[in-house]
Amino acid sequence: MESVTVYGAYGHTGRFVVTELRARGYVPILSGRDDAKLKALAEEHPGLEARPATVDAPAALDRALAGAAAVINCAGPFAETAGPVIEAALRAGIPYLDVAAEIEANADTFARFADRARAAGTVVLPAMAFYGGLGDLLATAAMGDWTSADEAHVAYGLNSWHPTNGTRAAGAVSRERRGGRRVRFTGGRLEHRDDAPPALDWVFPAPMGPRAVIGEFTMADVVTLPSHLGIPEVTTYMTVEAARDIASPDTPAPTPADEHGRSDQTFLVDVLVRSGGAERRAVATGRDIYAVTAPLVVEAVDRVLTGRTRTVGVASAGELFDAADFLGALGAHLTVELRG
Repeated sequence: MESVTVYGAYGHTGRFVVTELRARGYVPILSGRDDAKLKALAEEHPGLEARPATVDAPAALDRALAGAAAVINCAGPFAETAGPVIEAALRAGIPYLDVAAEIEANADTFARFADRARAAGTVVLPAMAFYGGLGDLLATAAMGDWTSADEAHVAYGLNSWHPTNGTRAAGAVSRERRGGRRVRFTGGRLEHRDDAPPALDWVFPAPMGPRAVIGEFTMADVVTLPSHLGIPEVTTYMTVEAARDIASPDTPAPTPADEHGRSDQTFLVDVLVRSGGAERRAVATGRDIYAVTAPLVVEAVDRVLTGRTRTVGVASAGELFDAADFLGALGAHLTVELRG
């Protein structure tokens, strides 16, 4: 059985990833910055090794990755962790995957490591998560035989959003990096704005139907989709209820509501691509955005390690994998429908 290092293994998403790796027959190596939390997690998973490492200690990171077939970084803020862990993965000659939702951190990964990862013949896969990865897979699958499109819209129909501490910390870093401004992707590039985002209605597929959303509620899809799809306009939307939750400092963290540790949060992701007068759509429904990230990233690491990839270097999920086949493999976790 191959080992996979999980950096940030004791975090909310990291715990789901550790469990999913074990279910898929991999041996997780538990790593992260907090020695006490790692030891506590190791006690919950007898037989798993804990290897603490801070991102400012390259030798410790090298030890954390020693003997591993790949590393999955679940530790935000990724503006702080992605670079050092990617460097360690390149030194080890192993694939790197992360679950970053931070737009700036993902853009940094493409900008900083594209040439080196390609030259090394290894895979660096950022944003392999609910935000960034899933939307990219859905858009790529919806595109089908199209090589370009005029615009893509990714509408997130969340009934609520109880953020983890990691989500809050990552959001704070992103806001600081962009000076409190919001960001959108238009004309083939990222643009920062000081005005308020638009409020509008989005007609989600049944049974959700029309819902009030925040337009230009920009997520990591504005990095992943344009990285390989010829789409100059990419817009993401968020249901007002979820946007209100994430904005409030009083919204509690997610709490388990079933035997798998998932919360009662539900989601519908509606992806619409337009080219000329034609439209194509992909819709995914499921439960708990943090929990579903685990099968997404573990399916990805399995495909990377078994050679079911289309390129090397820094690549998003839609470029790296057969998107429709990948989504079909997640039937136990997601319901996906493609509409021509």
